[in-house]
Amino acid sequence: MSGFDLTLFDCDGVLVDSEIIAAKVESKLLTEAGYPISVEEMGERFAGMTWKNILLSIEKEIDIPLSASLIDKSEQLLDQKLAREVKAIEGVQYALARLAGPRCICSNSSSHRLDMMLTKVGLKEFFAPHIYSAKDLGADRVKPKPDIFLHGAQQFNVSPSKCIVIEDSVHGVHAAREAGMRVIGFTGASHTYPSHADRLTDAGAETVIARMQDLPGVIAAMAEWEGAF
Repeated sequence: MSGFDLTLFDCDGVLVDSEIIAAKVESKLLTEAGYPISVEEMGERFAGMTWKNILLSIEKEIDIPLSASLIDKSEQLLDQKLAREVKAIEGVQYALARLAGPRCICSNSSSHRLDMMLTKVGLKEFFAPHIYSAKDLGADRVKPKPDIFLHGAQQFNVSPSKCIVIEDSVHGVHAAREAGMRVIGFTGASHTYPSHADRLTDAGAETVIARMQDLPGVIAAMAEWEGAF
């Protein structure tokens, strides 16, 4: 057993290596729209945010409205690229096979995209039917708000204090901590950057791992450490 009543996983950048694909699509669209931004900066600044909220954030920064068509254009392009290119994070099958106890996915991605990606990489069976999209709760309830993590815990009737979350983004860590949950940061996806681990720690992650194979041992150690007090 993991020592926690529920393990909650983000999806993009934790289970599937999709954040780098999104960053490439979105940086190209923004640059073409007159806001030059690199793939690396996209990952560092906006990983874990919805495309709509990224656009809203940039609009506030530059005080220029970005075309509403960018929302639909990005979704279409990204779905096409993900269907062709997305892969599972290395070592994730190993980790999931060795983690006992209830688990779920709590993601900002849409339900249809989650289903497509998880089916493609062979991870759906590890979680179904407990795969939750914050967008299904409402457009204003996505991370960094805690709603999706609280929703996940409610489905299992588990106290947030007995949950452990695996997150790769600062926004996701903030959401999990706001929900009252403990967090392990993950920096093993392709969109990682030099200060990634430090930023996750600063946001509230208790520890950070770069190899998914290390997850079962780290969760066991955290549970044992807590039980010693």
